[in-house]
Amino acid sequence: MSTKTTVSTAILAGAVLTALSSFAAYAAPMTEGEMSAAMDAGKEKCYGVSLAGLNDCAAGPGTTCQGTSTIDFQGNAWSLVPSGTCATIAVPGDRMGSLEPLTRDLPA
Repeated sequence: MSTKTTVSTAILAGAVLTALSSFAAYAAPMTEGEMSAAMDAGKEKCYGVSLAGLNDCAAGPGTTCQGTSTIDFQGNAWSLVPSGTCATIAVPGDRMGSLEPLTRDLPA
């Protein structure tokens, strides 16, 4: 193998590993301890306010958890927001966030 090929392979492998480790860190679901800490830090679950793939957890049947919502403002997916702000978060269509799961904007 030539030096050029070896260097190119090493660079490519490094780029792939970096991308995979970044994705793994982003997609790692919250543990119960992390959830409790967030709630203790003045956060609350707010349903229907996250963009597709950016929810903190709970995206309804057939999904696993963090980052699994498939629709913007999906009603059964939540994100953590500062306590007391959920019901004031406006989303398109004159809708608001909710402390309870919603039946709107659900995947087919």
